[in-house]
Amino acid sequence: MAPDPWLSMYDSTCHIAQEIAEKIQERNRCQRNGENSTKFNVTIRSLLQNLKVKIDQLKDLLLRAISTRQITQLEGDRRQNLVDDLLTRQRQLEASYKNDGTEPDVIRSNLMTGGVKRGVTNPWLLEETEETSGLGFGEIKQQQQRIIQEQDAGLDALSSVLSRQKQMGQEIGNELEEQNEIIDDLTNLVANTDDKLRSQTRHVKMVDKKSTSCGGGWILHSPHLEAGKRGVTERTFACSGVVCGKW
Repeated sequence: MAPDPWLSMYDSTCHIAQEIAEKIQERNRCQRNGENSTKFNVTIRSLLQNLKVKIDQLKDLLLRAISTRQITQLEGDRRQNLVDDLLTRQRQLEASYKNDGTEPDVIRSNLMTGGVKRGVTNPWLLEETEETSGLGFGEIKQQQQRIIQEQDAGLDALSSVLSRQKQMGQEIGNELEEQNEIIDDLTNLVANTDDKLRSQTRHVKMVDKKSTSCGGGWILHSPHLEAGKRGVTERTFACSGVVCGKW
């Protein structure tokens, strides 16, 4: 899908406005140091004229898009707010250029924040921090590139940690599978042992039952010994031909 020409032109216009703010700051710094700022003044005037032309083109394209219903009314209102912000920035830039170094920090801060805000999100309208104060456009770009590189390095480190965590998780999963297999083997062993125990118990009960139900005979011997000797009575219990007890 091709980018919207209006939005592309709006981005380039915002870039011009930001470049003008940077040039005005550099010119004011030269003036405070007693250096010649003629070159900066010529460049700023040219950029201001270019900015005015771009804003007029944005207004014409927006009016045409709304009248031909190329965009919705809501989108038309949003873009109109963006154009109004650019017009406010243009007036601030022109005032800053004519002030010749008077209150440059206040004017630049207003330019960086976009003047009167209407609740519209614009990537170019940023609150300037102390880190970027006094830096040129190229220096700010280099600083942003360094920040991006540091973020990339942090993401690489995070990716390495996540990879290690994933590997550890896989190893733990494999260990759990092995433990589950051992538990299954133990369960089968216990079940087999229980079956054997039940079988032996039934066998013992059968033996005990047979031993209590087997037939037997009584053999009684009552010999009378000589006079003066004590009589002895002997009884013998035989079970299946085997002597089981004797008293």
